[in-house]
Amino acid sequence: MEYTFIIVLLPFLSFLFLGLAGKKLAPRVAGYVGTAVLAISAALSYLAAWQYFTTAKVGGVFKPWSMDFRWLNFTKDLHIDLGMLIDPIAVMMLVVITTVSLMVHLYSIGYMHGERGFQRYYAFLSLFTFSMLGLVVATNIFQMYIFWELVGVSSYLLIGFYYTKPEAVAASKKAFIVTRFADLGFLVGILLLSFYTGTFSFERLTSGDASLFNEAGGVTFMGCSVIGWALALIFIGGAGKSAMFPLHVWLPDAMEGPTPVSALIHAATMVVAGVYLVARLFPVYYLEAPDVLVLIAIVGAVTSLYAAVVACVQTDIKRVLAFSTISQIGFMMVGLGVSGLEGHEGLGYMASMFHLFTHAMFKALLFLGAGAIIHAVHSNEMGHMGGLRKYLPVTRFTFLIACLAIAGIPPFSGFFSKDEILAATFHFSPLLGAVMSFTAGLTAFYMFRLYYRIFWNKETRHDHAPHEAPRSMTIPLVFLAFVTLVAGPIPFGKFVTSDRAEYLIHLDWTVAGASVAIALVAIALATLLYRKESAIPDRLATSFKGLYTAAYKRFYLDELYLFVTKKIIFNGISRPIAWFDRHVVDGTMNGFATLSQRVSCAIRGFQSGQVQQYVMVILLGTLFITVLVLFI
Repeated sequence: MEYTFIIVLLPFLSFLFLGLAGKKLAPRVAGYVGTAVLAISAALSYLAAWQYFTTAKVGGVFKPWSMDFRWLNFTKDLHIDLGMLIDPIAVMMLVVITTVSLMVHLYSIGYMHGERGFQRYYAFLSLFTFSMLGLVVATNIFQMYIFWELVGVSSYLLIGFYYTKPEAVAASKKAFIVTRFADLGFLVGILLLSFYTGTFSFERLTSGDASLFNEAGGVTFMGCSVIGWALALIFIGGAGKSAMFPLHVWLPDAMEGPTPVSALIHAATMVVAGVYLVARLFPVYYLEAPDVLVLIAIVGAVTSLYAAVVACVQTDIKRVLAFSTISQIGFMMVGLGVSGLEGHEGLGYMASMFHLFTHAMFKALLFLGAGAIIHAVHSNEMGHMGGLRKYLPVTRFTFLIACLAIAGIPPFSGFFSKDEILAATFHFSPLLGAVMSFTAGLTAFYMFRLYYRIFWNKETRHDHAPHEAPRSMTIPLVFLAFVTLVAGPIPFGKFVTSDRAEYLIHLDWTVAGASVAIALVAIALATLLYRKESAIPDRLATSFKGLYTAAYKRFYLDELYLFVTKKIIFNGISRPIAWFDRHVVDGTMNGFATLSQRVSCAIRGFQSGQVQQYVMVILLGTLFITVLVLFI
């Protein structure tokens, strides 16, 4: 499968070409070049998936394929390699990334038409795609970290694409800084893990070889093993990239970038990098630190519930979808976290990866649909929409499919993946299962609140008649809607599992039936409140003003971060340190300089150049030394 290297290489070559020669090309030509390159990568990804899943199974287990070369040597046994690792989750991610990126490239030809920096935009898209592809096929954790940081740089460039807007610049810096703090934990975790195991290789770390961890067996800190600490720190890096609470604050602001960027980075690829990281190291978590898996499940559940509550009251359609993404990533983390339960370890892992796959398609569809809506009304606010169903029939139909999928209504794909997560969660803890079921109900509510306020409710007057998006934008919507319709019945457990062996899915209709019932009740409530103009939502907001305002303000976490950084860190710590540096450290050095200058001025007469003066000084010095020798 050596040709899979081309899948990763092509977007990089596209980035170089468009970055260096883009300004010499017509904008549309740059778009066509970037899209054509991604189409080739996507076709090769489908070929790789077909070849791998039909030929790589030996003895009922999919065997990984890898190629690498040595890059850096640290010790005789510890070194960093660069290469490619192809196994079920890597193949699945190749398909997801290239598919969504191709749809975004095609969609952007129409959406970004006429934008300044069109060629630069496509160069950045190619760089981001290359970074994500390099991340998922990394053979070792340090190679993953290199591409992990490159993903951060790419997202910074794309979020801040509109660099003349202060909001976009602030959002890009916020995303970069918050994820850098999390990545510090990731790096420390990598160093701890590699120091005690003597390897960076994913294949060796996940081989089940207990001898790798023998050296760390007796090393503990604060009652936890050093491997547990290493894996928890690595999860912090994943939590930052996947916007887990409380490191989620960068994602809603990242919506300042172009809407197709939101679909690519913040719906389908970048934000699932943390989930992919935990999944890649799942055997290590399961065997060496099952308590960390419990932590992951708790963090995922808190994040999912928090984001769903906040999404229920947002008015910017992209921010609703942003918090929806945070909530759904929380579902995936919960699926991985509850997989530590013996006897059911395969269910949560498989369900999490399945939901990653289905969510990528319908969330990209939602964001691209939002872009078509914004393209029609030139606003992100739901208050400026309403009654658009007759103007945007294709967008409305595809958007509805995505809403039904994320709400968990059969036979759409989200039903099959989300309900498997709920089943795994109930096996782990009925209480946690109830929390996640309630969160799933909130998901159905806020998504149909969004749907009705956009396409139904009271029609808003516009300066111009809204119109359907061009074909370059609607074709990706139809394609993603089709995938969302047909992906559910895929026997996903035959392809991607925790042990690479087949895991047969048996739908638990007790859980599924309850979940569908909850979703239908939530949709009915949203229909009652928002399908037609009603005063009930305003009365509810007034009756629960405190909760409504807190949720709208994201429970003031951004204000808390600003208070801690500006009032405590900057004013209480940084300013005194700066004063000490300027007045004490610099003052001391300046004092030495002033003293040296004055002394030099006082004694510079000794360097007059007059021989008579020098002879007199030598004579007096000789007499002084003679007196000292004779009389002391």
